[in-house]
Amino acid sequence: MPSNTTAPPAKKKGRRARLILLVLVLALVAGVGFGGFWGVSTVRASFPQTTGEIRLDRLSGEVEVKRDANGVPQIYADNETDLFRAQGYVQAQDRFYEMDVRRHVTAGRLSEMFGESQVETDSFLRTLGWRRVAQQEYDKVLSAETKKYLQAYAEGVNAYLKDRAPADISVEYAALALTNDYAIEPWTPVDSVAWLKAMAWDLRGNMQDEIDRSLMTSRLSASQIKQLYPEYPYALHQPIVSKGAVDEDSGTFDPKAEAGEADGATTGETPGNGPGGSDGSGQGIESQLGALSEVLDGIPALLGPNGNGIGSNSWVVSGDYTTSGKPLLANDPHLAPQLPSLWYQMGLHCRSVSATCRYDVSGYTFSGMPGVIIGHNDKIAWGLTNLGADVTDLYLEKIGPDGYLVDGKVKPFTVREETIKVAGGSDRTITVRSTERGPLVSDRSSELEKVGQKAPVGNSAPDRGTGYGVSLQWTALQPGKSMDAIFALDRAKDFTTFRAAAKNFEVPSQNLIYADTEGHIGYQSPGKIPQRSKGDGALPAPGWDSTYKWKGYIPFEQLPYEYDPERGYIVTANQAVIDQKTYPDLLTKDWGYGSRSQRINDLIESKTKDGGKISPDDMRTMQTDNRSEIATLLNPLLLKIDISDPYVREAQKLLEGWDYTQEPDSAAAAYFNAVWRNVLKLAFGDKLPKELRAEGDCINVRPADATGPVDEQNKLVRECGQRDPDSAQPDGGDRWYEVVRPLLKQEKNEWWVTPGNRTDQATETRDQLLARAMKDARWELTAKLGKDVSTWSWGRLHQLTLKNQTLGTAGPDVVQQLLNRGPWNLGGGEAAVDATGWNAAGGYEVIWVPSMRMVVNVGDWDKSRWINLTGASGHAFHSHYTDQTDAWAKGDLFDWAYGKAAVDAATKDTLVLKP
Repeated sequence: MPSNTTAPPAKKKGRRARLILLVLVLALVAGVGFGGFWGVSTVRASFPQTTGEIRLDRLSGEVEVKRDANGVPQIYADNETDLFRAQGYVQAQDRFYEMDVRRHVTAGRLSEMFGESQVETDSFLRTLGWRRVAQQEYDKVLSAETKKYLQAYAEGVNAYLKDRAPADISVEYAALALTNDYAIEPWTPVDSVAWLKAMAWDLRGNMQDEIDRSLMTSRLSASQIKQLYPEYPYALHQPIVSKGAVDEDSGTFDPKAEAGEADGATTGETPGNGPGGSDGSGQGIESQLGALSEVLDGIPALLGPNGNGIGSNSWVVSGDYTTSGKPLLANDPHLAPQLPSLWYQMGLHCRSVSATCRYDVSGYTFSGMPGVIIGHNDKIAWGLTNLGADVTDLYLEKIGPDGYLVDGKVKPFTVREETIKVAGGSDRTITVRSTERGPLVSDRSSELEKVGQKAPVGNSAPDRGTGYGVSLQWTALQPGKSMDAIFALDRAKDFTTFRAAAKNFEVPSQNLIYADTEGHIGYQSPGKIPQRSKGDGALPAPGWDSTYKWKGYIPFEQLPYEYDPERGYIVTANQAVIDQKTYPDLLTKDWGYGSRSQRINDLIESKTKDGGKISPDDMRTMQTDNRSEIATLLNPLLLKIDISDPYVREAQKLLEGWDYTQEPDSAAAAYFNAVWRNVLKLAFGDKLPKELRAEGDCINVRPADATGPVDEQNKLVRECGQRDPDSAQPDGGDRWYEVVRPLLKQEKNEWWVTPGNRTDQATETRDQLLARAMKDARWELTAKLGKDVSTWSWGRLHQLTLKNQTLGTAGPDVVQQLLNRGPWNLGGGEAAVDATGWNAAGGYEVIWVPSMRMVVNVGDWDKSRWINLTGASGHAFHSHYTDQTDAWAKGDLFDWAYGKAAVDAATKDTLVLKP
């Protein structure tokens, strides 16, 4: 699954004065330097009441809220509406400020909280129209039952807000009050539905790859781009579904059928052909898409920096191969580190499960949204990973004053106006134009108002005039039923009802794994995934040609699934769902490349060979496996290089005997990862256009439109990277493993060629470049960690800092000291199972984490275990703010009480909500 912020980007200079004032308020509120009773009492005023009794409007009966030692609540009620009403109340107690910021993001209303610096972000979000689509879903699509639950949840949130001053809700409001007359609005059901749009945005698939491939055409040839996006290595890394095919007669997927060659699954453009491809006609579209990419970087990515490729692990093992004799299921979604964590642990229990009160479910929820997203009930367990289906397409649009061109005719835009209210400033009104495919996203950047004169498109394109616009077609901009699916999953009882629930899980498209108390395991790939009439979504399509339109969506009955496969286990970790050569519809060409999934497959197979059994603790150990796949390929070559410099040789010796594990105290892991980072920079990074390289990465290059030799008229220019370091390229993920894998067998290849500089000679071969990377890594780590290699450790480089997602993301140090926590020195790494990801183009800082971990002991539920990244509370000074993080960093799990007796035994606080 989801810049890492759920709130405003803080790079704007205009915010500094306000931040200084906020510092003063927060210092007072926290009692820093004052220590008086007023400061302490103000902080505690927003802490939730967790014992005693509270009267709650609209409840029809008593509800108990039982919290364990980590503040995790289990709610018990006699009917469904009371259950979700109480869920809203309790989540507001712990997380309302987070909920409030989220709804302002999804509605494009950040400027109302944080002022003028957020107008550009709000403008883009209004153009996408998340909130409008959520309103349409609520009004026209969602079931009456779902709307009843959403309304009950909203009533619970509003019952908590009633008669409370903002400062009594969260300490951040006390800070906002100094510079803003912001008033908290009541919660609405649509606020909850809109969160799914933000989730879908960050899990939208290959949109960034589509942009990047087009941007690369200014520097690289079509064949080079193809090498940087290799095909999925099916021979090395198993897809999720190894058997099965769509039956031509019934039109349904048969998981037991033998797969054969399918027609038309992967047809379409490749880099260099069609819009966005390079035919030598110029670089206008690169400028345009580069500007669009900058706009995308500025949008709060609530789940993480999309450019790095959102990942997750989940797997389920049949009871035939477990020590319990029942299935075991593990899940750990990889998202950006956030404070508080994206997840909120909770149990929702009907005291007596019946036809009128059907919920007895526990797991991970989103604050601001009713129901449980990942977890188990009394019959089944399930987990999620991102499927990565290509559900977005960018279209180049030939636009004019009267509309846009389709098949030689001008069609009028659909036009609406949006008014953005700005705290401390004047309202702004924007005009949103949409084509029949979707909004014209290029309108939202001043750089895109005038596009290039020479867009690299084929000769059949219309007269480019002043250039092209860019529109976006995306499945999530159409009303859907994903909210219905959440509640249906929570009460599913078998694989049939599980699949029925999955059918409505339209966006975002997720891999769903399954296990039940009868011993069955399964997998379903749901989602609204487009069928294209022409093209493959790899590059922007020509909007003026209607043959590139979407012709529909893959029917749910044709989507791959498995039920009790012969091998006895199912692994999903963002790898290919199925071999596209055997499947009739294109799911995507941009899968994760399967390093994590194959490692999990290998671990399971090694554990179960010769009759071995997997225990719950084995599942936990697998989750923290930190072996580096790229090290197994590259390290043997590094050790063969003859290094004459004793200073570099000292570092090279660290790699001798290294077992490729990335423990926090490993000096070898630190040095290897630094070498890998420098290999990528030398071989690839310095050859990429500025739009893909990290900010501050400056090199001397020929102008992109240069021809002939370098001379006085055509000399080198200084060119600096423009992308946020968290989403720059080459990011070092497993796509780059597959880029490098074949090259390591070629001592001479164009990618190993690099120019010389003042301190290094040019390189022409693999070993010359590797030697230079080893030298550069030695000097880099000397600067960062010191001269003595015996003191180096991966964890000192690879640190996690948890940042409060509003005022803690920037500003003076005192704000960050008050609101943020860390750092923690971590092991793991990019594309390892323990996916503490970092971006090789940007540095070693942890930007991806297993945002939670769970191991479900199916049928013996109270022996399940779980953990969250941070804690239950969103209150910065509360004891449950980050009380799970130390254990999370060690790879530990906590007991997960589910049954009434186990919950009672674990309960530390009980709150009774009364009508």
